[in-house]
Amino acid sequence: MLWKLAWRNIWRNKRRTIITAASILFAVLAAVSMNSIQRGVWDNMINSVVNSYFGFAQIHTKGYWDDRSIDKAFAFDANLQSLPEDSKTLKTLVPRIESFALASSETMTKGALVIGVDPTLEDELTNLTSRIQEGEYLHEDDNAVLIAKGLAKDLKLGIGDTIVFVSQGYHGINAAGKYPVKGILNFPSPELNRQMVYMPLKQAQWLYGAEGLVTSLALNIKDKNSVAPTLKAIESKVDTAIYELMDWQAMMPDLVQAKDMDTAGNQIMLAVLYLIIAFGILGTILMMTKEREYEFGVLVSIGMQRWRLAIMVWGEIVLLGIMGAIAGILASLPIVLYIHYNPIELSGEMAAAYDKFGIEPFILASLDLDIFYSQAILVVIITSVLALYPLLSIRRLKTVEAMRA
Repeated sequence: MLWKLAWRNIWRNKRRTIITAASILFAVLAAVSMNSIQRGVWDNMINSVVNSYFGFAQIHTKGYWDDRSIDKAFAFDANLQSLPEDSKTLKTLVPRIESFALASSETMTKGALVIGVDPTLEDELTNLTSRIQEGEYLHEDDNAVLIAKGLAKDLKLGIGDTIVFVSQGYHGINAAGKYPVKGILNFPSPELNRQMVYMPLKQAQWLYGAEGLVTSLALNIKDKNSVAPTLKAIESKVDTAIYELMDWQAMMPDLVQAKDMDTAGNQIMLAVLYLIIAFGILGTILMMTKEREYEFGVLVSIGMQRWRLAIMVWGEIVLLGIMGAIAGILASLPIVLYIHYNPIELSGEMAAAYDKFGIEPFILASLDLDIFYSQAILVVIITSVLALYPLLSIRRLKTVEAMRA
């Protein structure tokens, strides 16, 4: 009954109700759109960087991540190979052996990151076949390589040309070999485009004199939200005195820090926005409370309990907040859906800035549900706090003075 009365009361003054709900609508619309686009941009950034090469988590020996030395290679033994069998969220382990080498073609020389991979498993993790710009993808028994387009351009290499590698192998042995170019890759990251070379795992192990060894195992996890529980689940099955498990946040702290700073700035903007809206709602509440003093006095004098009256008024304000929040969410859906399915492609200096950090130059919107319902919850909290004023007014109400007003 009280909620029914509250609903009727808010429509006694339709103009005030519409204006108040509209102010909440625009606040929620702005908040949802900003959060959705910000999260979409960062998801795109993380996917561009993480899924291009690193993966969401890796296993390697203690200290490997600090110096990336091939001397810290380890055996991909049966215990490690069985980890996916014991985990519901871990699909596969993707073995890699990697080291830097001097790549040359005729008189041109350049540094390169040579990575030995299992072609099938690597493609499942990073979708490497989608980055083939020219040529064909690798097979397990190929004696050939894939090179990034920037490196191919610097060395003036094309499909079928030969690239020569000179490096230092496992425990200081000489590492040298020449391989035909089977394909040219195009990465979203300029840094990867300047240095990446892929070859079948067995060929790379032979090149570096590290047969049966790998330098890292990338974890192909079914869901990016399952990274932490997956690492926790397999931690007990791995000798942590020898190996370390690192997620992408530990491997790329600079990216995490940049995201946190951007999120903090966005939260400050939203706090200012909601503060302005809160003062607008408070003004409406003050006006409503003053206008209805006579009504409150009459209701209390004829026997209505103050706590029931307080609940009814609180319900009116909360209903206003819920109406505005729902309207704001519904108004934001077309914008968010459009940007999600039709990303905005950047150009000029903005696109160049994105390319510099290895990010595909697109603005996307995220459809994560918490972006929407969190705004509704926040509005209910704000309106509930603001509703304390009329509740205190009703508690202190002097019925005789109120009916004389």
